[in-house]
Amino acid sequence: MEEIDRRIVTLLARDGRMSFTDLARETGLSVSAVHQRVRRLEKRGVVRGYAAIVDHDAVGLPLTAFVSIKPIDPAAPDDAPERLAHLAAIEACHSVAGDESYILKVRVASPVALEDLLQQIRASANVSTRTTVVLSTPYEHRAPAVAGEPAPAPEGQA
Repeated sequence: MEEIDRRIVTLLARDGRMSFTDLARETGLSVSAVHQRVRRLEKRGVVRGYAAIVDHDAVGLPLTAFVSIKPIDPAAPDDAPERLAHLAAIEACHSVAGDESYILKVRVASPVALEDLLQQIRASANVSTRTTVVLSTPYEHRAPAVAGEPAPAPEGQA
């Protein structure tokens, strides 16, 4: 990836709503050149989309947890992600190395809701679980450190 494309990706990762005019100013390109490069990055799949960052407390989902899962029967098919896809409380599913097969990031309204979700996870995927409840989140949704660009500071720090 060219240096200028890395710069554009870094800027968009920090602020997905940055205008083409602002991107042009930050990169030294014309607005039309920036527009073409962004479209090309989208077409290549480097930029896969733009999303709103939601305040989970404000929408009634203040409890975040990481749920590690492993199959009860190691010989069973490795299809837990498909079996769990219907559970909207699962925000992310990561295949991992180690004792567990996957780590799920979940968001729920309460400890009771977490307990219910754990039961659903176990029943749906025939897995055992190990859960870590998040107490606080100093930072999240950081822009990636794109090769050749300085690592971004956590939000609120420059």
